[in-house]
Amino acid sequence: MTGLGTAAVHGDDGLVPGAAVAPPIVQSATFSAESDERFTEIATESRGSAFYTRYGNPNHAQVAAVVAALEGAETGLVTASGMGAISTVALALLRAGDHVVVQRSTYGGTTSLATGLLPRFGVAYTQVDQTDTAAFAGALRPQTRLVLVETPSNPLLELTDLAAVVELAHAAGALVVVDNTFATPVNQRPTAVGADLVWHSGTKFLGGHSDVSAGVVVGSAALIERVWRTAIVTGATLGPVDAWLLLRGIRTLPLRVERHNANALALARALEGHPAVARVRYPGLASHPQHALARRQMTGFGGVLGVELRGGRAGATALLGGLRLAKRAASLGSVSTLVVHPRSMWAGIVDAGQLAAAGISDGLVRVSTGIEDTADLVADFLAAADLAVDVG
Repeated sequence: MTGLGTAAVHGDDGLVPGAAVAPPIVQSATFSAESDERFTEIATESRGSAFYTRYGNPNHAQVAAVVAALEGAETGLVTASGMGAISTVALALLRAGDHVVVQRSTYGGTTSLATGLLPRFGVAYTQVDQTDTAAFAGALRPQTRLVLVETPSNPLLELTDLAAVVELAHAAGALVVVDNTFATPVNQRPTAVGADLVWHSGTKFLGGHSDVSAGVVVGSAALIERVWRTAIVTGATLGPVDAWLLLRGIRTLPLRVERHNANALALARALEGHPAVARVRYPGLASHPQHALARRQMTGFGGVLGVELRGGRAGATALLGGLRLAKRAASLGSVSTLVVHPRSMWAGIVDAGQLAAAGISDGLVRVSTGIEDTADLVADFLAAADLAVDVG
């Protein structure tokens, strides 16, 4: 096993054609064959990269190999978005009569998939409090096929005990699928404790520059084969240029995540005692109720934190309006610091009652720290927080 920095740079060695140091973009929708025999071979090859780009492309293969190396998985595949990845996994592994367990605190798109879309196809679900491992045990049924986990969760930064949940799920015959977008493989490797599949919104930290939309899922060759066979039907295909951009971003992932981690921890510590702030949600703080678990299963605490303003929605608005370096924008994991009001962002895709039940308050602001100088970032947020004092 090589180090993460080495894997990020060399995980696709042997897959780059020719002598180019930077892999070329293979902007071709289809590939020719020199004979009938060769055409049959490439047309029937599993996850091949020389037949038709919906089936695979050299740029796809390179990205998948690097992410699999980073996550300690056997293989992987890419999709057009993170939701393309988890939706394809669900369609590949579930059928009518099955049951899934999903967290209450999770990305809104995952919630919509599990509680809105899948029931239309006869798949039942149970939502659980991820901080209560016993809740997972109580939710498992003979029909449970998948346990969907996200840790730390979006946007509450709650943790799931990965080792414990994997053990429970496997004993019940269920697979564990982990969204590792927030942590990245730099801070956490779910496969190390037996997770079956790990997926990412590659749009976020993996890409890292807010210039590509992509998804990745990695796991065993047998499971990825099943997911791939569904992917070529659903057609959530990542374009070659986007795959190339994603790979370029991943090359510097370990370096960037170090700064994301440092900036988030410094900002969390600075805001925790501010009079406008009721609570800072960040697993790296000793005040986080699951800090001990974070120290046990993570090597870094990530670049995302939640800031609860005492002034509720008005306080959040004042903070957001006072920032100068941070950009008010959806998504996360960029080189730029991005801030968002989750209740506003997800109002169109998640029922208001579900948002409230998940603990997403009107005063919550999600902060994804970029790679700016730490002192500049902290000063910007403290000045903006001063504007939120006595607001609301």
